[in-house]
Amino acid sequence: MDKPLAGRYRKTMTARPDVRFLDRTTPPHILTLVLVAGLAAMNMSAFLPSLPHMTAYFGTDYAVMQLSVSLYLAITAAVQLVIGPVSDRYGRRPVVLACTGIFVAATVGCLFAPTVEIFLVFRMLQAAVAVGLVLSRAIVRDMVPQAEAASMIGYVTMGMALVPMVAPMIGGALDQAFGWHATFVLLAVCGVLLGALVWFDLGETFSGRASSFREQARDYPELLASRRFWGYVFAAAFASGSFFAFLGGGPYVASEVYGLSSFWSGVAFGAPAIGYAFGNFLSGRLSVRVGVNTMILYGTVISTAGMGLSIVLTALGFGSAVVFFGFCSFIGIGNGLSMPNASAGMLSVRPHLAGTASGLGSAIMIGGGAALSAVAGIVLKLGTTSLPLQVLMAVSAALSVVAIRYVILREREVGVA
Repeated sequence: MDKPLAGRYRKTMTARPDVRFLDRTTPPHILTLVLVAGLAAMNMSAFLPSLPHMTAYFGTDYAVMQLSVSLYLAITAAVQLVIGPVSDRYGRRPVVLACTGIFVAATVGCLFAPTVEIFLVFRMLQAAVAVGLVLSRAIVRDMVPQAEAASMIGYVTMGMALVPMVAPMIGGALDQAFGWHATFVLLAVCGVLLGALVWFDLGETFSGRASSFREQARDYPELLASRRFWGYVFAAAFASGSFFAFLGGGPYVASEVYGLSSFWSGVAFGAPAIGYAFGNFLSGRLSVRVGVNTMILYGTVISTAGMGLSIVLTALGFGSAVVFFGFCSFIGIGNGLSMPNASAGMLSVRPHLAGTASGLGSAIMIGGGAALSAVAGIVLKLGTTSLPLQVLMAVSAALSVVAIRYVILREREVGVA
């Protein structure tokens, strides 16, 4: 760790620190943090339009190829649990640099993988880039006081929300023009460029001593005993589960059910992301006035209703790519309303365990998403339409309504304001 810089942080945490772009003796520029988080979001979605072509290339089943989504999410969930304590011990800068290097090497491995099994191994190693999702926010908390941190994190997460809108379009266009390898070439180049940016711009920001993973684990029993915590976790897990199921089955529906090209598949995958951005905007405007639980309830109901109507239209013979992907935007809107508030709810149950709640809740949520993503690849084999996937997404959304209703009833029972 850069000790002099860390020392200066202790003195300046009451004010925004001096930031000079491409000067690693100062904290990183916000653009660097947006790109660190953005590459992780890009890696999750850019190759989705290529999944059908990759299935044919490796001569395997779609359910096997789809493991590149679910296994990736599973490793990401594990990263959420351990990366905070690791960066508290070794510093933010070396961890980001090391994980970016692993990501680049793994991406090259994906490019030259001769079999689907080897590809999946390297794909799991690519999850190292998920460090950006966690540490971009941690670095912000290192840099500025709490009052300013929320605003700065908002800019970082806004960048993360924009990437999934365009990454599948770019990936689809590259796949259509040059084949699926082109998307991974782009990811590798972006990884190298990001590594260079981090090297020159990201100064060490961690200056304190946080609890170790073992010390955090000691807090788990108290947190796990809270019914409200589990209610918020399951509300978030099932709400986001609808989207993760979409990630797992959407590429198959786009190419095999509706015959979309790689490019138009990429365009279609932007529908939930656009909805999510709109939902986030509404959440920022209304959450304080309306309340966390009510916003979660509104979001989960919107997701459930949207998917329910999508099922009805498809069952009546009006199924089409426009109907399927158009109504998936309701999943995005619902998640934009519910996810920020569910996260706030998790942290508020035991405020003194906020860090533990954040890591554990995130890991459970993404781990559940990995499971639903894998299930999506299986259920699509039950028919030749998009209905199995729509039903899975609707059931997951409906369970999120049940979870937040339980939280509301539990709060009335224990008299929580």
